[in-house]
Amino acid sequence: MTLPTLADLGWTGRRIAQLNDEDAGAVPARVNKVSRTRITAFSAQGPLRLVTQGEESTGDYVTGDWVLADAEQGIVLRRLERDTLLTRRAAGSGLETQLIAANVDTLGIVTSCNADFNIARLERYLAMAASAGCLPLIILTKSDMADDPREFERRAEALSPLASAIAMNAKADNAAEVLKPWAQDGQTFALVGSSGVGKTTLANALTGADDATADIREDDAKGRHTTTSRGLAPTIFGGWLIDTPGMRALRLNDAADGIGAVFADIEELTDQCKFRDCSHVAEPGCAVQAAVAEGKLDADRVKRFLKLVREDEINQEAAHERRAREKDFKKMTKTVIAASKHKRGKK
Repeated sequence: MTLPTLADLGWTGRRIAQLNDEDAGAVPARVNKVSRTRITAFSAQGPLRLVTQGEESTGDYVTGDWVLADAEQGIVLRRLERDTLLTRRAAGSGLETQLIAANVDTLGIVTSCNADFNIARLERYLAMAASAGCLPLIILTKSDMADDPREFERRAEALSPLASAIAMNAKADNAAEVLKPWAQDGQTFALVGSSGVGKTTLANALTGADDATADIREDDAKGRHTTTSRGLAPTIFGGWLIDTPGMRALRLNDAADGIGAVFADIEELTDQCKFRDCSHVAEPGCAVQAAVAEGKLDADRVKRFLKLVREDEINQEAAHERRAREKDFKKMTKTVIAASKHKRGKK
């Protein structure tokens, strides 16, 4: 197997600009997979197995990261600044941030031309992409089973000025060629979406792999998980693919900017409301509700916007409270330790 060059891996002038004299001798590497104890990465010298040092843990890294490493000792020296970072709130009721992927150029949001097509969920993925700084591409699979695939494309692209959509048959012979523009020449392309919508089929086409796939259930259009972990895989066009496990639910994380970008039409109207703290529900002089009344805005779209905004506000309030508790706990711990040392010193 021919070793990739740094350019093949996605190395750019922006990363070179982050290097300094102290980095002489360090090996640039791209993180492939992250486990609880170790990081595997690709470099121009070959694959590396790395551990972190100091107070850092492997949880601070994610697939797609660029790091500088001591290849001989197998140690990560430092992580370079990320161009983009995809995150979400961890599943369940926790407030933890789950890292999904870093330095992704295009986020392929995979759904299908059937009951899996869900506008509210697509808006969440678009907000996540906008917050991360990725170019979003909505990939509509099962086009061969739809009466009018172009109608699904129109509905998807109407969700945001950022959105572009493409309907396709993931099992078609030309599936890889359709996605080639976003998966070539060192570009990093990530796939997200529910289980069973065809992500693994698309990944196989783009990488030449033959991973097992699972069909969507016909009764509810839901599928089973086939991708269980994420990692970097070279595409047949010279780019890199990150295939992620299917997500039943997507909880946004610190996504105010992304929500504003996806709902730019509504955000623009909020500045015209009579009251600065307008909730856009029933206040007099609300420009948003006026647009709804005039038929210029869809009422359901406004409801989804307000739901996402409120969810993000609650998440940020909870995160702020948790940080305050952690800060207070650290202060208390330092006080107790200091008092204990003082007491021992008197003996």
